[in-house]
Amino acid sequence: MNTMIQRILFLIFFFCFFLNFAQVKISGKVTFKNKGVSEINVTLKDTYDGATTDSEGNFSFETSEKGNHTITFVHSKFNEIEKKIFIEDKNILVNAELKEQINEIDAVVVSAGSIEASDKKRATALLTPIDIYTTAGADGQISSALNFLPGVQKVGETEGLFVRGGTGSETKIFMDGSLINNYFSNSVPGIAGRDRFNTSLFKGNIFSSGGYSALYGQALSGALMLESVDLPDQSSYDFGVSPIFLNGGFQKLSESKNYSYGATAGYSMLSLMQEVFNFNTNFIDAPQGFNGDANFRLRTKSGGFLKYYGMFDSNKLGVKTESLEPDYDFALVKLKGKNTYHNLSFKQKFGKYLLNAGASYSYNQSDLNFSTEKNEVESASNQVLNDGNYINFKAVLDRKINKISALRGGFELNNASEKMNFGDINKNFKDLISSAFLETDLGFSNHLSAKIGVRAENSSYLNKTNIAPRFALAYRLAKDWTTSFAYGLFFQNPESKYINSSANLDFQKSQHFIFQVQRSTEGRSLRLEAFYKKYDELIKTQNIIPNADQNQQVQTAFNNNGNGFAKGIELFWRDKKTFENIDYWISYSFLDSKRDFLNYPVSLKPNFAAEHTLSAVAKRFFPEWKTGFNLSYTYAKGRPYYDIITQNNENVIRNEGRLKDYNALNFSINYLPNLGKKDAKAFTIFVLSVSNILGTKNVYGYNFSQNGSRSSAVVPPVNTFVFVGMFISFGVDKTQDAINNNL
Repeated sequence: MNTMIQRILFLIFFFCFFLNFAQVKISGKVTFKNKGVSEINVTLKDTYDGATTDSEGNFSFETSEKGNHTITFVHSKFNEIEKKIFIEDKNILVNAELKEQINEIDAVVVSAGSIEASDKKRATALLTPIDIYTTAGADGQISSALNFLPGVQKVGETEGLFVRGGTGSETKIFMDGSLINNYFSNSVPGIAGRDRFNTSLFKGNIFSSGGYSALYGQALSGALMLESVDLPDQSSYDFGVSPIFLNGGFQKLSESKNYSYGATAGYSMLSLMQEVFNFNTNFIDAPQGFNGDANFRLRTKSGGFLKYYGMFDSNKLGVKTESLEPDYDFALVKLKGKNTYHNLSFKQKFGKYLLNAGASYSYNQSDLNFSTEKNEVESASNQVLNDGNYINFKAVLDRKINKISALRGGFELNNASEKMNFGDINKNFKDLISSAFLETDLGFSNHLSAKIGVRAENSSYLNKTNIAPRFALAYRLAKDWTTSFAYGLFFQNPESKYINSSANLDFQKSQHFIFQVQRSTEGRSLRLEAFYKKYDELIKTQNIIPNADQNQQVQTAFNNNGNGFAKGIELFWRDKKTFENIDYWISYSFLDSKRDFLNYPVSLKPNFAAEHTLSAVAKRFFPEWKTGFNLSYTYAKGRPYYDIITQNNENVIRNEGRLKDYNALNFSINYLPNLGKKDAKAFTIFVLSVSNILGTKNVYGYNFSQNGSRSSAVVPPVNTFVFVGMFISFGVDKTQDAINNNL
């Protein structure tokens, strides 16, 4: 009996002894900015003891450990905290104040004024090559696809990106950081030139409609930064055929997969389509052109990248219209154009520094011949011959301060040499623009970041220097909501085509104020933006006639007394999630703009600016049919037009009015017949595209006779255009990539 009692007393003693160890309680509260934080893992290091904080940030757990220990506080969005404690027989109270973990994925990004498609986690609206090719009405051109984004005006009579009340020349285009001079093909008045560059050449883009980085300059309105593709996945051969063009090319990847080279060539001719469609434009020489390009890409052993791209194209066309002058029956214009462009870029990391350097060379020749016809006899022939050589060099050194902060700086040289012969005008224009810039990204937290920069430029022609500060701030309002503000000062030389005589000119100047609110979730993006732009020192011109017996006039700059403003609001909504296999976006722009520039006698609404612009794009892909159906629609309020002449050395408005509203509904189909073929080593896509399917008769403007008594409308070359084409790639199957990008 005594033995039994002794055993029971021993067990009770042992149990109490055990409880004594387990009764040490560790508790506390975890806070961030004086507020409790839930879901924080609290652990006694190197043990299984711990707990998770509740909704108020409180935690509590018991341990039998004794002595010196470390307690840890862990959460993916906060920096890990460790605290030393000494465990005795008393309960322990441990509180912790967290610090936010700053990282690239969670950090808010400055996005006011920009739409990026090179880094999906930062994108507000993705326009990848597949997006561009499958947007009905874009004709596979980057510039045309951008017309379906907010801020870009629908201007069909001339090439260029007309952004937020700015002219087409006020938006510059860059490739791998280097300026592209003459991005668009040569053309004649009233017909817009096309993109010279193949959309497939680029893997992404950043389109800034204002407030852009200090790394870029000489653009009063916006910048389009294009990033070329790297090494291909494997070697391939490509062919394209349609009634209007034939092209082919190849890409060869080395066995080591550290370098590649390739080339393409193509020929285009519109004469066959003239036989099928009723063109508004009477092409006496149907548009035709030849183009070719070559590329080389090398990944260095140290992880750097060297890229070369070179291209050449030539084109010609001739247009015949009824003459507005009573002495002649017809007016004719013929064009012969040549262009070459070369781009070399290098990227390499040296320790903590990243070097981006690039150089480009461009040569462009445009030979325009204006003439009139009377009884089928040419007379009064005028020739405008332009030659231009352009060299650009740029170097940027970038150093990361931490995960989301960086400092970068560099310099840029842009040299232009142009010649023009037109009547009594024999121009030899030369200018070297030297630039230096410094910019920093400051990440204060995952909720607050800023970009501060400054750019200085000197023009040898103007013999003047400018300094342009830039500033942007972004703040996360809630989980999916961010807001951004951007301010910038921007300078641009007067366009050389208006410099036909000596004048004391200065830089043109604009100031941008941009406020944005954005909500981005998986598959959906909403963007609201308000902006105000102030223009100063815009050039003023007068019309001059090079020879007394010639009908053609040119505008010549004589001072910088112009000014203006542009203000408005924009909406962009894109949704890939709500409807199965359907991707759609809607954009709306309201623009209020006035300018006193060029030959405007007073401050006027620019003839390229529509007050209201609405675009909608919808894409539906049917995997079982291997087919995608695409629709797009654009509406633009009628733009103003003016007939401005020079009388007694003063500009006066002789005729003015407003164009009819612009409407265009576009439709396209793309068919992928290779879907389902296992181990397929070829990719084929058939495309059918119909632009302005309803045949709306849009008008872009009016031409007037010298005395103002007669006028003619500037209209598209054809109201409705149908494109049919087939594209084949051998050696690589891109089918699944195309499907994934459409779903």
